[in-house]
Amino acid sequence: MRRLRQLALRVFGAINNARLHSTAWLSFLLSFLRRPSQIVARWPQGEVALGARVAIFVHWDGRGAVREPVRHYLRALRAAGFSIVFVSNAGKLRADAWEALRELCDIVLLRRNIGYDFGAMREGLETCRLPRPETEMVLIVNDSVYGPLAPLDETLARIDFATADVWGATESWQWRYHLQSFFLAVGRRTLESKAWRQFWSGVRPVGSKYWVIRNYEIGLTRQLIAAGLRCAAIWSYLDVVDDVDISLLAAGEGEDPLLASRKIHANRIRFAAAARRPLNPTADLWRQMLRARFPFIKRELLLRNPSGIEDVMDWRDVVAEVFGTDIGFIERDLQRALRNKTP
Repeated sequence: MRRLRQLALRVFGAINNARLHSTAWLSFLLSFLRRPSQIVARWPQGEVALGARVAIFVHWDGRGAVREPVRHYLRALRAAGFSIVFVSNAGKLRADAWEALRELCDIVLLRRNIGYDFGAMREGLETCRLPRPETEMVLIVNDSVYGPLAPLDETLARIDFATADVWGATESWQWRYHLQSFFLAVGRRTLESKAWRQFWSGVRPVGSKYWVIRNYEIGLTRQLIAAGLRCAAIWSYLDVVDDVDISLLAAGEGEDPLLASRKIHANRIRFAAAARRPLNPTADLWRQMLRARFPFIKRELLLRNPSGIEDVMDWRDVVAEVFGTDIGFIERDLQRALRNKTP
């Protein structure tokens, strides 16, 4: 019976993978029937001066709002000396959202959510003609995280374009090695490279998220590495995965349920390391990342926790211990968004 169950799971997995692949390919082919640009509005019109550091901020909100945590992030980018190109996939923005963005951003592009984040990134780069002669760094970020929990200067100080050409905040070994796309810092050598131009010229307005992840998020790092460009993570996966409190593993029976949850998750990390099975650093290793002064926490982890991380209820204590910062903007956003669970 057990073997039959395992066989059924394999067959179901194969059928599901075939469906995903075929749907993704169909979506890619259909993208050639769409206009390359999905921009429906922009502010301001005409040429806009940008500084040596440019941040492309990718946004989506079903209500057309610009949430408080997004405004917090934009203010942090401005304080770190970035010109901000805000690209919204929302398709529409409320009047108060436009007002807030005009105060915080240099350029606002509003587009349909076709091509997801990579479609937005491409349109931001192309519309602003980046790199310009004065461009030293392009920072690509999005609203999938809460933070920063500390001034961005601390993170930016760890970026050295003499040792790597492209920096991600984090790296993933899931599927194929790649830098995670929620925070990418790109230096001049990469911005002027043929590989960078070729990659973005191949990004299509594809409606399949599966295609975007496999071919664009993973594909960007693979293509740059193949061209001889050096990619690195500010928070190395191998450094972070080793930071597990081994004392938790010795906890006995009948312990406090919160302690038990920490033990379960610590065991999950250790078993994965032993089996050489890659984890998602921003989810499975959230505690280790924060302790290493990674200044973000994934919004999806606190809202939905799709991977079932056992110990995520500790996030407030860890943030307080490491950063001692005000988390009111996170708590207010959770009050609005959470359903049928406590934060």
